[in-house]
Amino acid sequence: MIPESILEILREVMKNEGVVAIATLGDDGPHMVNTWNSYLQLFDNERLVIPVGGMNKTQANVAANDRVLLTLGSRKVKGRNGPGTGFLVKGTAKFVTDGHDFEAVTKFKWARAALVVTVAEIEQTL
Repeated sequence: MIPESILEILREVMKNEGVVAIATLGDDGPHMVNTWNSYLQLFDNERLVIPVGGMNKTQANVAANDRVLLTLGSRKVKGRNGPGTGFLVKGTAKFVTDGHDFEAVTKFKWARAALVVTVAEIEQTL
């Protein structure tokens, strides 16, 4: 569960466009993909749901090791030390193609699945 002290700031960051980096680990080492802040949806104050178009390598990595890291931020949201803030999210991931979380991403016609990240830890980095 994401602490209330972070929740409001995180929601504000998600409203402002920026890059989200998603890191997984495979047999050949770390792998990174990107998406946009505005694509993220937060459910139950603990699950980030992200539409998936490609992410084939990410999906293969998650099938073998479900731990992921995400970073996201915005220069437009006030941080701890001035303009701009960001977050490091640690969690577990799964790809889904049916159910509530998948339905949440079907507004993106290109979405073939939803990447569901259950937040284990979140840290404000800026």
